[in-house]
Amino acid sequence: MSGTRHHCDNRTGSPERPFPVSDDELERALRETLSRRVETSRPLPADPAGEILRRARRTGRRRTLTGLALAGVATVVVTTGVAQFSAPGGDGGTPTVVLGDPPVLFPSPSPSGPSSVTRFGPVRAELDLLVGDRLDTSGGERRQLTGVSGIERAQRIHEQEGWLLTSAATVAGRTLWWVPVGGAAPQVMLAAADAVAISPDGRQVAWRDGTDVIAAGVVAGQLIAPVRIAAPEGAVPVGFSGDAVLIRQPGDGGMSVWNRALGGQPGPVNPAVRTVYGTRPDGRVVGLVAAGRDQQLCLALLDPARDLAPVRTGCGLKLATDGLGAVSFDGRWLLANGTSRTALLVDLRDPASPVTHPAGPVLAGGVAWTRGGVALHVDASGGLVRVKPERVLAGDRPTASKVEGLAPEDRPVVVADVPTVPDGA
Repeated sequence: MSGTRHHCDNRTGSPERPFPVSDDELERALRETLSRRVETSRPLPADPAGEILRRARRTGRRRTLTGLALAGVATVVVTTGVAQFSAPGGDGGTPTVVLGDPPVLFPSPSPSGPSSVTRFGPVRAELDLLVGDRLDTSGGERRQLTGVSGIERAQRIHEQEGWLLTSAATVAGRTLWWVPVGGAAPQVMLAAADAVAISPDGRQVAWRDGTDVIAAGVVAGQLIAPVRIAAPEGAVPVGFSGDAVLIRQPGDGGMSVWNRALGGQPGPVNPAVRTVYGTRPDGRVVGLVAAGRDQQLCLALLDPARDLAPVRTGCGLKLATDGLGAVSFDGRWLLANGTSRTALLVDLRDPASPVTHPAGPVLAGGVAWTRGGVALHVDASGGLVRVKPERVLAGDRPTASKVEGLAPEDRPVVVADVPTVPDGA
């Protein structure tokens, strides 16, 4: 073939290679091209390994989503409060409350059949509990409290500063401990006190020491700005209304109010007041008063600014005079002991005509309300009782649940929570 250039093309006069190619040369060129393609890493149109990995990832994601859904169901079960567990045959075995971290709710598959989610499992109480010398919080923390024993009442402190624990009365008096957060050891704040009262938010403490009643503020486990007054023999602090200390006189001598912030002595004794249960958000105290010539016991709203003068009174209730009971944070409900060997739930919407409902076993200690409006207390058997007003109104009768890990000589104590602050306060 000639290399002559024509006017109609742009070929040069010296071709880069001869156009005649032999079969051997063509085969050699083809082999060289194929070898270069093999050496060059190119993605395959169909990637078997990648497809296997993508399928595995999709399966893993589906299992993860399923696991999260089941975990969500388990979380709902765990956080709904105290659950009751029946025997397999449905014959209503002894209920159990298990505190602390619950075990795994998803058992491993067994050769006999597929795994299933446990229907009934351990749950935590809605509030902290003291079980002997162990503190089990509603959040799952478990702490051994070295040197603490015989606790009768327990109270959380505002702004998560810890807990205040009050012992039962002994020959040596009562002891008050501060348990700080973070695992530090409990510290004794008071010892050999004749009586101890703590404000609902844990900011103030009042106690009887010898012939005096003393009140002080609480900051980081320290008693600050104590104020002391002489008090009649047998007079003890029993509670707070704001900054005012409620002091019960001996026997049926009534009750007085001492505003420690103003100094001076307590106000006049109101002899009609028998016991107090707590304070409503408006500052008025809920208590029992003796009214009329027959000294009938009536439920009343008392004004602490007027020496506990009754504002509204409702009679006809059969409430015990043991002083055990508490008012819900919103002031709507009172749970207290009745005279007919049962606890009573009292609707306080109209204190002049209060309505009562039987609410299960008798209270053997303090009552603690949750911010969600549920009351927890311990009965005479040491079981934990959960009282939900809506269920009581529907005819439900609460029963006691056994607390796991409780020694025969111990009794669980429900820790009172800090009340919520009403809007606008």
